[in-house]
Amino acid sequence: MSSKKNLIQKESGRFVYILNIAFEAVLANKFRSLLTALGIIFGVAAVIAMMAIGNGAKKEILDQIKLVGVNNIIITPKLEKKDKQDKDQSSGDSKEGDDKSKKKFSPGLTLKDAESIKEIIPTAKLVSPEVTFESKIINNGISMSASLTGVSPDYFSVFNLNVIEGLMFNEEQLVNGKQVCIIGPLIKSKLFPKEDPIGKYIKCDNIWLKVIGVIESKNVTQSATENLGISDYNKNIYAPLQTLLLRYKDRALITASSLSSSSSDNSDESVTVTSSDESTNFNQLDKIVVQVDESTNLPTTTELLKKMLKRRHCDVDDFEIKIPELLLKQEQKTKDIFNIVLGAIASISLLVGGIGIMNIMLASVMERIREIGIRLALGATKRDVIFQFLSEATMISLSGGIVGIILGVALAKIIMKLAGILTIISPLSIIISFLVSTLVGISFGYMPARKAAMQDPVTSLRHE
Repeated sequence: MSSKKNLIQKESGRFVYILNIAFEAVLANKFRSLLTALGIIFGVAAVIAMMAIGNGAKKEILDQIKLVGVNNIIITPKLEKKDKQDKDQSSGDSKEGDDKSKKKFSPGLTLKDAESIKEIIPTAKLVSPEVTFESKIINNGISMSASLTGVSPDYFSVFNLNVIEGLMFNEEQLVNGKQVCIIGPLIKSKLFPKEDPIGKYIKCDNIWLKVIGVIESKNVTQSATENLGISDYNKNIYAPLQTLLLRYKDRALITASSLSSSSSDNSDESVTVTSSDESTNFNQLDKIVVQVDESTNLPTTTELLKKMLKRRHCDVDDFEIKIPELLLKQEQKTKDIFNIVLGAIASISLLVGGIGIMNIMLASVMERIREIGIRLALGATKRDVIFQFLSEATMISLSGGIVGIILGVALAKIIMKLAGILTIISPLSIIISFLVSTLVGISFGYMPARKAAMQDPVTSLRHE
């Protein structure tokens, strides 16, 4: 037992001695070792930075999916502007064309559409109709502009919005269009900075609404607002849908004022022509959001919605259907491919660094042939020589990997600060980069180490 223990101690001491020799050899050629490690340094730094950018992009996509809701289909009316030239051209059409346009009357997007979707489409889990008006709100002499949105309770479930203070709308408030509202946290901070808003009143245009709840804060980015049409939940005011239709404006109702405003238009022109101008928008609703029970049912549900709404709208194509989740997933797929390409390019740097290690170590073997011959002549085994040169290559790659990790982390931070791109450094990317740099050193250092061990001692001693 003691002889085995002595043998282990002897072998361990031997390896420590060889490691010291390798370490001294690396330090003796600092500049060459640094140049050898440059490929590993930049390769590891590039991999970490690229993976950080990829992780940041993935998080942004997931955050946007949470904002638009999971498995949602968004239906909006088409609001197209028509200039005077278009009107003149339409007025010059034939009588047959005018008769055809008359037949294509559509009531636009209405509350009945939302109710029909809920009743008819079996895969529709939640249906959230919306109507929005820009409003000027006042409280205690403080005024600001905000979006007043008429919704149902399904709206808060669809977009994962929780009421953290107060209560949700009850059935009586929804049916009778009571003058109540739920406000966003930004509205609370501006209008009620030092008091509890629950039970207080705010004036929205000419109508006073009682605050019954406050929703949680949501981080809505500018890109999400522009690309996905997401409103900033934090600065919105939410009232029951019937409250807006009864007490503010129901665009589906034809009044004397609306008829007089349209009297200047061509009498043969379809009523469904809409624009961004409020006076010519005859759609009762601004949006219908349908949440599907399963993501696999999104395409089929979309087709059903198109056919159903087109039939309800007398074959008039006056609505648009979008699936934000599928658009975001397609964007994520594109970014994943881009990240893979960037990662592959960064990995090439590691390969080049490995080749550099192999070349320098081969040159080092040729320079130190006499040293190898002396060691072999003094009793060193081929395994000892292999271990020495392999240790030198591994030390260079490990030190390059450590410096590369530091540089990669710093590079990711710099990119986030200067370019405004979200970067997330994961421990996995650091571990993978460090392991790869080690494997590169061992793999590309083995051939020079084996070449050194295969030298003939006699020939090596005669080498000049």
